[in-house]
Amino acid sequence: MEFRAGLFTAAMVAAAMIILSSTPALAQKAKDKSPPAPPADILPPSPAPAPSPHIVNLADLLSVAGPFHTFLDYLEKTDVLKTFQSKANDTKESAEGITIFVPKDSAFSSLRATTFANLTGEELKSLVLYHALPKYYSLAEFNKLSSLNPVPTFAGSQYTLNLTDNMGSIRVKSMWSNPKISSSVYSTRPVAVYEVDKVLLPMQIFKSDPPLAPAPAPAPVDAKADDDAALSPASGKAASAKAKAGEKSAASQGAGGGYLAVAAAGGVMMMLLW
Repeated sequence: MEFRAGLFTAAMVAAAMIILSSTPALAQKAKDKSPPAPPADILPPSPAPAPSPHIVNLADLLSVAGPFHTFLDYLEKTDVLKTFQSKANDTKESAEGITIFVPKDSAFSSLRATTFANLTGEELKSLVLYHALPKYYSLAEFNKLSSLNPVPTFAGSQYTLNLTDNMGSIRVKSMWSNPKISSSVYSTRPVAVYEVDKVLLPMQIFKSDPPLAPAPAPAPVDAKADDDAALSPASGKAASAKAKAGEKSAASQGAGGGYLAVAAAGGVMMMLLW
């Protein structure tokens, strides 16, 4: 009996040894059979930053785009340039933009200098504000805009304009002027700048049609050029030919007079002899 108990104990010890010796291998095999770990999440690439919108510098544009120096001077003098530039800088999608009508320098010089020199500071500011609409309009939109006349300007609801589009010829009518848009200086939302050939003149500032500047005096005659022409060989020949023609005419008239005198004397003598 004791012998059997000893055999059982030895068998149990041997089994335990076998299990202990095989545990690392089993663990390694179980590890090898385990499913692979899921790959790490791959994040999508970050989108490239949107390019910043282009902002037009109105002072630079007007100083190089054309003969707009007078209008630019008034913009700066009245600080209206800051108002217009602030509107041009608003590039949000909800921004309405700005449309500016810019008269050429010749449009200002065609009016008497006192037309603008006699204006008060507030009147001059209103005049400059009157040359802009508080919304961007492309040339194609003026046809639709004409149905909304009168259109308010930056100067206020009482300072309005009437816009017409006749087969692509666009006119911007104020009380005392009806200029046409000569060209598009710049037109990219939210800023549109159009050249006009006359100054916009509202009745709120000008009670009557401002007079035009006097016509320029004729160029003075160059006396030296006249003297040189008189002394030139060609003019000398012409004068000589003219003088000879006069002499021939006088001689023929003298000869004709002599013939008439002889005929008359002969007639008198025949009457006496008769």
